[in-house]
Amino acid sequence: MEMDTKQKFDGYAAQYDEWFMKNDKLFTSELRLFLKVLGDIRGKRLLSVGCGSGLFESYIDCSGVEGIEPSRDMGEIAVKRGVNVIKFGLIEDVDLPDDSYDIIYFNGSSSYIEDLAPVYGKCRKALKEGGRLMLLDVPKESAFGFMYLLGKALGTYDHEYLADAMPSLPYPLALASSGVWHSTEEKINVLKELGFAKFSYYQTLVKNPLYTNEEAEEVIPGYKSGGYVAIIAEK
Repeated sequence: MEMDTKQKFDGYAAQYDEWFMKNDKLFTSELRLFLKVLGDIRGKRLLSVGCGSGLFESYIDCSGVEGIEPSRDMGEIAVKRGVNVIKFGLIEDVDLPDDSYDIIYFNGSSSYIEDLAPVYGKCRKALKEGGRLMLLDVPKESAFGFMYLLGKALGTYDHEYLADAMPSLPYPLALASSGVWHSTEEKINVLKELGFAKFSYYQTLVKNPLYTNEEAEEVIPGYKSGGYVAIIAEK
């Protein structure tokens, strides 16, 4: 299973970045959410779990950002963008130091982890007291989540069920199909069971997927409408 996931991501680094650059308004919306939840990171130690190509990190001062990335293709690009990739592999295989990070975040990467509790539990131990665990994802229950799950089930986006409902440049099917796509409530419940009690939520991509690249959207509080949602849990 783990090797299968890594193989699916290897070879897609250029396509991943190209998709965001072509869907530039959508990317700006997601970037705004990323910047909103990070806030002021000066002097803080951060860990990006599944840092990918470091595309989002290229828009911040990532001198204090460490990364873990299963795909060597993507991770090597992240290194060039300034991310200190401490492991080319899976978070499950990494021993994190206790009480060490101010912020640990998963920017889209929770959607490729089946068993969330052990991973989030490991991250909670690695956070300093008052540190924040941030989960940014496409929720399973969102329009984007439904679109990806239907494409995965059909094995294609080119189907009558999706006619006139798809954005012109959808997320690569190979990457969408390898996702697990958890619901927001599922993640919140896992975090509560691990002892997190203080939460905040932000969202973007409120429009239907067909229209999300027409103009960049603002970040708004909550999680029940967005196609990209951030959960912030404080230790």
